Amino acid sequence: MSNKPRQQIAQRKAGAPRHFLLVDAHNIIFARPDLAALHRRNPAAARERLVRVLERHQDASHSRVVVVFDGGTAPKASSELSGAAGVQVIYPRSGQTADAIIEQLVVKYAGVHRLTVATGDSLIRTAAVAAGASTIDAEALFDDIARAEKDLEAALGRLRRRR
Repeated sequence: MSNKPRQQIAQRKAGAPRHFLLVDAHNIIFARPDLAALHRRNPAAARERLVRVLERHQDASHSRVVVVFDGGTAPKASSELSGAAGVQVIYPRSGQTADAIIEQLVVKYAGVHRLTVATGDSLIRTAAVAAGASTIDAEALFDDIARAEKDLEAALGRLRRRR
């Protein structure tokens, strides 16, 4: 039985910094064979599947998830909230990379919030650690997702048994 959800609630009540998970979306997609194969057939479907997985993770882990994709074509960067879960999705402006957005966010927020950057990109990992953030690769991210979903299912099971 994990005490992690209770610890997270206690930390939020005590005013502790909130945890943010910043995801280098295309890096994660191409590190996962299932998502990479889907991306080759239908890039939009792969992006959507990753966002849906991360929405469930945000619900299960109580971390705030921010997903940054490459491929922005607008003159300004755009940001939107996905579905009811409210995962923040960012597309860089034309000529700007997701890496640049991620580095800016890390420099701005790593000293204020607990920040984990999910990427396999060694330059982003180095910049994140230098700014005070932690990093995980795609495998560790999906291990965390599975663990958080398992913890959530266990908590729901305990609540059902109490009724």
